[in-house]
Amino acid sequence: MKLVLTEFVTLDGVSQGPGSPSEDTGDGFSRGGWLVPFIDEAFVRRTVAWLALADGLLLGRRTYDAFARDWPQITDPDDPFTERMNALPKYAVSSTLTEGTWHPTTVLKDLEGVAELKKQPGNELQIHGSARLGNALLQAGLVDLVRLVVAPTVIGAGRRLFEHPADTAGLRLTKHEATPSGLLLLEYETVGAAPVAEYEGVTAFV
Repeated sequence: MKLVLTEFVTLDGVSQGPGSPSEDTGDGFSRGGWLVPFIDEAFVRRTVAWLALADGLLLGRRTYDAFARDWPQITDPDDPFTERMNALPKYAVSSTLTEGTWHPTTVLKDLEGVAELKKQPGNELQIHGSARLGNALLQAGLVDLVRLVVAPTVIGAGRRLFEHPADTAGLRLTKHEATPSGLLLLEYETVGAAPVAEYEGVTAFV
């Protein structure tokens, strides 16, 4: 399976709490819900199409717990994501979780388990949220594709997608689209470490 990292981010790189003020209040974060004003039909169509490519969801412990709490409670028959999210196989990467409550769930203890899972036949294994896991997998060279939804807003606080120390990662833009509300939908293939050049003692990415 191809491992795909899908993330919603602000222009200043924040990925925390895109859906609502109460979604993720960790570290005192109070500016959640920043994606909602920009959701339009084009965004929904594209993200529904992305989810249709998934043969499984790969989640870190914190995101898994939040999703397992919330998604089974959504009963709106017109919601375009709920049935698919609840039915797909879930894989939670955690050294402390022993079993899942959001069925069907398989617990993977480490990144080696993810590498083995990637060898299985299928289309896409998708990471949603789970920024820390996504960064670790990117650093380990296990991510094949990065999909970003960039909201036209700057909120100045919150966890950023790529703020954790890691090796450089090279990305090649393969698809791009703008929705009427101003969301940028970007798709990148990973191409190994980003090339680096030295100019009079200053390191620059090229």
